Amino acid sequence: MKISSDAAKGRRPCNIIYAPLRNAAFICATVFTCSLLFGLAAQACTGIRLIAADGSVVCARTLEFGIDLRSDVIMVPRGYARTGSTPEGANGLKWTSKYASLGANGVGLPFLFEGVNEKGLAAGLFYFPTTAGYMKYDPAKAAQTMAPWEIGSWILENFATIEEVKQNIGSIVVAPVVFEKWGFVPPVHFVVYDTSGKSIVIEYIEGKLHVDDDVLGVITNSPSFDWHMTNLRNYVNFSMVNVPPVEVGGVKLEGFGQGTGMLGMPGDFTPPSRFVRAVAYSTSVLPSRTGQDAVLQAFHILNNFDIPRGSARDDHKDAHGNIVADYTLWTSAIDLKTRRFYFRTYENSQIRSVDLTRMQVDSKDISTISMKGPEIIKSLNP
Repeated sequence: MKISSDAAKGRRPCNIIYAPLRNAAFICATVFTCSLLFGLAAQACTGIRLIAADGSVVCARTLEFGIDLRSDVIMVPRGYARTGSTPEGANGLKWTSKYASLGANGVGLPFLFEGVNEKGLAAGLFYFPTTAGYMKYDPAKAAQTMAPWEIGSWILENFATIEEVKQNIGSIVVAPVVFEKWGFVPPVHFVVYDTSGKSIVIEYIEGKLHVDDDVLGVITNSPSFDWHMTNLRNYVNFSMVNVPPVEVGGVKLEGFGQGTGMLGMPGDFTPPSRFVRAVAYSTSVLPSRTGQDAVLQAFHILNNFDIPRGSARDDHKDAHGNIVADYTLWTSAIDLKTRRFYFRTYENSQIRSVDLTRMQVDSKDISTISMKGPEIIKSLNP
C-alpha cells in the first residue's frame, strides 16, 4: 500500500493512500448476454463534489450502463451481518455493520453502488476497465478477503471519516472474484467523501492498492486517477472568464460571445474528456449558499454528462440483435450533512429523495425503495 497526494499537484505519486434479485431469471439472462460486451458498454460514470457556503458537502454522480441494472434505493441497518466473497465462495471477511447506510444498488445486490452512512461518509463505485488489477488470492488470507463490489458497503458500514478509511483500507485483501451472474471479474474503483470536504480515490492496479487524495472531488473511469490529474495540465489555458481580444497582424480578433475561456474544452463522452469537463464545471460554478442549493447545482452540472440512449454505442449488436448503447440510468446527489440521497432516472427526470435520518436504522433487514416510476408531464392549461 502506498500513500500520497502528489497526484493532486499533477505529479505521478510515489506513495498513494487515499457499494434477493428481483425478477432474477430475466436479469441474469439479460446481463449474461451482455457480459462479453460489458467492457465496452459501461465506461461513462462521472462524479463531482460541491461545498456550499454553509459548509455543506454534496457529492453527485451519473451511472451509465448498456442495460437497465434495475437499481433500487436500499437502507442497510446497523448490526447487519456480512460475509465477504472470495474466489472460493462466501468464506471471506466477516463483519457486522456499525453504521446504517443508504443509497442505490444494482441487479438486486445487497451492496451499495453509491451511498452515505449515518456519520456523513459517502462512497461510490465507478467502472475501471483495462486498468483494474486486484490482489492475488491467498486461501490463508480468506478471512481478510472480499470481492470488489463489496468494498463500498464495507467502508460505509465501518467508518465515519476519510482518515479512518485511510487507516484501515490496507487491512483487507480485494481478490479477483468472478461475479457469477456476469461470468467475469468486474473492474471497479471507488471515491469516498466525508463531511469535512475531503475526498479520496481507491484503486487496485497490478495487484497493489493505490489511494489518492482527490482535492478536486472529481472522478470518472480509466485510466488511473493520477493519469487524469496529470492530463489536466493539457488545459492550463482554461479560464472561468472570457479571454480578451487579441491583435494578429494588425487585426483585432474578438470572441463571438460568452464562454471563450473554455474554448478547446473536450466535449466527447470518453473518461479523460469527462474528467476535464467535470473539473471545469464543478470549479467554475458560483458558490451555493446551502446544501439544498448545492444539490440542485450538482444536478445542473451533471446535465452536461447525461447520455441519451444511442449516443454512445458499440459497432456491433448483442445476441438478440439489439444495439449495445451506454446511457445514463440514473443521476444522484448526496447531502452529507443531512444524510439525504437524491436521485432521478432515465425514465423520470423528477428529483426524488430519501432521508436516512428518517429510516429505521436498527431494523433487522435491508429496506428497499423502488426507483421506478414514469415521467409525469404536468399540463398548465386550465
